[in-house]
Amino acid sequence: MKTWFRRVHLVLALVSAIFIVNLSMTGAFLVFGKDIQSWLNPQYWSVPDSSIADVSTANMPTATLPVSEIAKRIQQISSSAIVFIEHSASPSRAWQVRLADKSYVSINQYSGDVLLHYQYDETFYGFTMAWHRWLLYSDGDAHPLALLPPLASLILCIELLLGFYLWVRPKNRLKRLKVKWKAKNKIIFMQLHNVLGVYSLIPLFLIALSGLAFYFKDATQHLVETLTRSAIQSPENIILANTMPMDPQPMASQADLLAHYKMDKAVASASTALTNAWVYRVYLPQSAQDPVKVRLRMPDESHAYSYSWSNPYTGNVIKSFDASQTSLATRVWNFKYAFHIGDFIAPPIKFLWLFLSLLPAFFVASGIYLFIKRHSHAKSAPRKRRPVH
Repeated sequence: MKTWFRRVHLVLALVSAIFIVNLSMTGAFLVFGKDIQSWLNPQYWSVPDSSIADVSTANMPTATLPVSEIAKRIQQISSSAIVFIEHSASPSRAWQVRLADKSYVSINQYSGDVLLHYQYDETFYGFTMAWHRWLLYSDGDAHPLALLPPLASLILCIELLLGFYLWVRPKNRLKRLKVKWKAKNKIIFMQLHNVLGVYSLIPLFLIALSGLAFYFKDATQHLVETLTRSAIQSPENIILANTMPMDPQPMASQADLLAHYKMDKAVASASTALTNAWVYRVYLPQSAQDPVKVRLRMPDESHAYSYSWSNPYTGNVIKSFDASQTSLATRVWNFKYAFHIGDFIAPPIKFLWLFLSLLPAFFVASGIYLFIKRHSHAKSAPRKRRPVH
């Protein structure tokens, strides 16, 4: 049985090697992807210190331009409707605006200066994300190769479990959790392969599993609901029908709509509806019947999953959704993104996640190395002669 599992372990590694290495390397880049992007081209992604200094005082927080003013600045460079305006948690990082034509704008939130009008996959972060998720190949909105990365994640999960079984079955398993650095290279790599595999099993398995949740949503949601014995609550299920009296006159464009909106009041009322919430994104109405949707992060959330909807004509709140007060299944499900990228608890976690993200590439490389060494040794070993009777 052990021999059969070892062969399955080897075959799966050989079949998926290039895809697991791809996930490992691109995942490592994405851990600090936005930081690398900002370091490479700070003029596009960072706000000059002078901009912050000009609007700051010793006793008051830095003031950003209101959403309505940001929208006006964007309209000066593009006729495309604004989908959302994304705030940055760092005061020195520029805000990002998504347009209906799928392009983005990086803007200085203090001065309103447009820093860059770009396509998402033309940036370092966007390019790496496209490589990580669908191997850079797309056909319009379709991604024909998008299934290969999650399959590689699934195989990685299986490989981790198989590797653990191969380690735990023989006796003296705890004594084998050490590396003899003075041994031959083959022994060192074999021991490193086993030791790192055992110690990283749980976090690496959960990272791969959380990655699968972005592709196989229904199956992973069912798993979370089964384990937590509760249901996942989604803001998508909130019904807003007949709750917002709208101005009946039709408008030709978003620019016309914005002239009739109390946009800043709508955003302010939405953010105050959830106490101590931080505004992450503001979704602008795409028609005369749409509310202003604000995505917020509550103090107890790992990422912004709370929402508030406001009437853009009156500025009053329609409904709110506090994700921090939802079921256990919802909170576990919402935690998957922050956990997958290592963005929780404290910044040093990201360095641990960087190390963990590189481990699958090491496992593949060391496994193939040990396979080659084992077979080359078997071929070079002298064959025993049969005794002559």
